[in-house]
Amino acid sequence: MQALLRLSRAIDWLNEKVGRTVLWLVLAAVLISAANAVVRKVFNYSSNAYLEVQWYLFAAIFLLCAGYVLKRNEHVRIDIVSGRLSRRGQIWIDIIGLVLFLLPAALLIVWLSWPLFYRAYETGEMSQNVGGLVRWPVLLLLPVGFALLALQGVAELIKRVAFLRGLIDDPTQRAKSRTPEEELAEEIRAQAERELASGGAGTASGSRQ
Repeated sequence: MQALLRLSRAIDWLNEKVGRTVLWLVLAAVLISAANAVVRKVFNYSSNAYLEVQWYLFAAIFLLCAGYVLKRNEHVRIDIVSGRLSRRGQIWIDIIGLVLFLLPAALLIVWLSWPLFYRAYETGEMSQNVGGLVRWPVLLLLPVGFALLALQGVAELIKRVAFLRGLIDDPTQRAKSRTPEEELAEEIRAQAERELASGGAGTASGSRQ
């Protein structure tokens, strides 16, 4: 079991790195979208390539971060039954869902999507839109993204079995950390307090003079 837990930690590390890297594509998509809008309005010029690269980036964010979201337990849950069960009962539901649904579906999509990518790569398939992009990079995202999701499913399965055996803490509990918004609000508050203290010290010094 310890070897499996090491494998689980390695998969967690991989999806954490991929997720944190791919998050920068959100900024890239926003900048490209803004630049496209400015060029279209100011110079009356546009290209399907600008639109398609935004779709490609969105696909990359959605697919490559699926394993990252599962690892951080941030995926959407519709709780009808499990909320009434014990913690062990909820873990068993997760195990059944991983084994019967997530892993088979992810592996099936990897198996079915790989030939689509390979055929597009071999033929140099291009977008049907005028000025569009080559298709194989976005098709490659399908097997890669679902492979990462399947790997994370294996990692989550290992962690849940380890929890049932009393080897680790509950893997479904989200880490209690501050959100980026909370960190920003705290920094703004601290800066305001520093400026207030600095202003108060300046006033007191002027009064003594």
